[in-house]
Amino acid sequence: MDSTAIHDILKRHWGYTSFRPLQEDIILSVLSGRDTLGLMPTGGGKSITFQVPALALPGVTVVVTPLISLMKDQVDNLKRRRVKAVYLHSGMTTHERTLAREKLFNGGAKLLYVSPERLRNPKFIQELRLLKVSLIVVDEAHCISQWGYDFRPSYLNIRSLRKVCKDVPVLALTATATPQVEQDILNQLDMKDPAVFRMSFSRPNLNYIVRQAESKIAEIFHILSRTTGSAIVYVRSRKRTREICEYLTSSGISATFYHAGLDNETKSERQTAWQRSEIRVMVATNAFGMGIDKPDVRVVIHYDMPPSLEEYYQEAGRAGRDGKLSYVVLLTSKTDAGVLRRRVTETFPPREEIRKVYEGVCNYLRVALDEGYEKLLEFDIDRFCEVFRHQRKRCLASLHLLGQAGYLEYLDETDRKSRVMILLTREELYYLEGLSTDAEKVLARMLRLYTGLFAEYVSIDENVLVRETGIDFKRIYQALLELGRHKVLSYIPRSSVPLMYFPTSREEPHYIKIGKAIYEDRKEILSRRTEAMIDYAYSKGRCREKILLEYFGETDAKDCGCCDVCRDHKKNNDAKRGVKIIEKVSAYLKAHPDGADLRIMERDLQIPAGELGEYIEFLCSEGFSEVQDGLLRLTSK
Repeated sequence: MDSTAIHDILKRHWGYTSFRPLQEDIILSVLSGRDTLGLMPTGGGKSITFQVPALALPGVTVVVTPLISLMKDQVDNLKRRRVKAVYLHSGMTTHERTLAREKLFNGGAKLLYVSPERLRNPKFIQELRLLKVSLIVVDEAHCISQWGYDFRPSYLNIRSLRKVCKDVPVLALTATATPQVEQDILNQLDMKDPAVFRMSFSRPNLNYIVRQAESKIAEIFHILSRTTGSAIVYVRSRKRTREICEYLTSSGISATFYHAGLDNETKSERQTAWQRSEIRVMVATNAFGMGIDKPDVRVVIHYDMPPSLEEYYQEAGRAGRDGKLSYVVLLTSKTDAGVLRRRVTETFPPREEIRKVYEGVCNYLRVALDEGYEKLLEFDIDRFCEVFRHQRKRCLASLHLLGQAGYLEYLDETDRKSRVMILLTREELYYLEGLSTDAEKVLARMLRLYTGLFAEYVSIDENVLVRETGIDFKRIYQALLELGRHKVLSYIPRSSVPLMYFPTSREEPHYIKIGKAIYEDRKEILSRRTEAMIDYAYSKGRCREKILLEYFGETDAKDCGCCDVCRDHKKNNDAKRGVKIIEKVSAYLKAHPDGADLRIMERDLQIPAGELGEYIEFLCSEGFSEVQDGLLRLTSK
């Protein structure tokens, strides 16, 4: 396929007339049938590199991605661009999955987004044989590498996808990969003669700054009061997001806060207000980030040290996407390095504790021995920790390791919107009788507000229905339940409770194996990654950007000239140069006691006139020299 065709697709569906750097190269490589790896920093436009070829190729493009929320956002965005797409993940109901499969096998989708856990299901893998799959896309490809900062064993199931879809090219994409991770991705995906495209990790418009602060919150105010434009302040505590937000607001700086514990409507409202620059500062945990496409973020501040340079680079990279000067600031204290090192230990509780967490989860969810295979159950982690007396952080760490070992999948993307699908035809609705006034009113308003209700599950907002109908929330809920009882529609109420997915049946605790590759090896990898982060934060003599670039394999990186270290070097060098020039001028004047002509002095000393003038002005102001009869002389001082 030639370049003209993909430009036509880009213009027709996205409205762009040209591609960003590397996008076209990756697309043409994929269309030629070649396995391809794209290393593109955050904001580089990765999704275009597979969405455009998906429309150019016959059949279906399968996209493996780990984030349910991002999966939903991309499918919704594609539908708005008149591109047919569906998703399948563990958090869907059986009916939703059935509808998605029907649409897929009836030619109703060009892209299929799947979570990696779905690839564990042999039945699903066999179903894919019936589809014409033209391209396999592995998004967040670093998740397949045990050396990556976010290794997910479920990604290893992509191998079974490759076996079923033989001779189908694979496109792997990631924003953060060290050379070791890059090679591991190629090996794990069994890429044959791959084309590898890399964008430099250098962001010349970003000034990387590290500041040690006695009071970090005061330093945040200091930075924001001396800069302009939108800003993000990243913290690792939900409680602290609120505290910093309140401090900034009381100090006259427009701010709001964001974390995973907020309901979906609140998160959406706050993100929209910030996106539109109605609010200047977003104080957030790392839950805020995916899908952000605000080009004019001028400042990103990290209150807490991230656990790795990969995560730091991704979050810092949300600044200055418009190419204009922006600041990335990491705040440190004397205790931060110790906190980060302790976190490594906390991330790997003793194996016996991990087994107890597993047994407790199974008991809490009433899953019997040899049962539970492919079950998806609501899991209130706070209640669980209270009942079984587990410390929340250690419990989460245990669940993460159990997930890595393939025993449990804790799905904490918690805010699942209410969904509705109409089960009757339009003609059957016309003759419908026996509904309450509230139910009739809610149904009529939904049909006006939402499209696609007859074909698939559509996300709805009960609060919108409250505003539109004048009926209170409780009655709206009762009306939707009534419509469900009459088989008019299928209503899945909103839920903010995390889910627990059982990829295997329940085992006896002593059979739970957390192997060396998952425990000792991963602990060693995390320790090395932690030390790299600490080195970046506390290094006094090395360019910050150069440290980052070398970490990501750019061995020929040069000093950036604008980070805090480079600025200090320049300041020190300027000071040393100034001392030398003053010594030169003083020696010259001593050799010319009757006075020196400035133009001759400039020629003899070979110092630019402007620079020489500055130092002569300094000597005169301090009383070391004076000008008499147009000649410069030393004074007796």
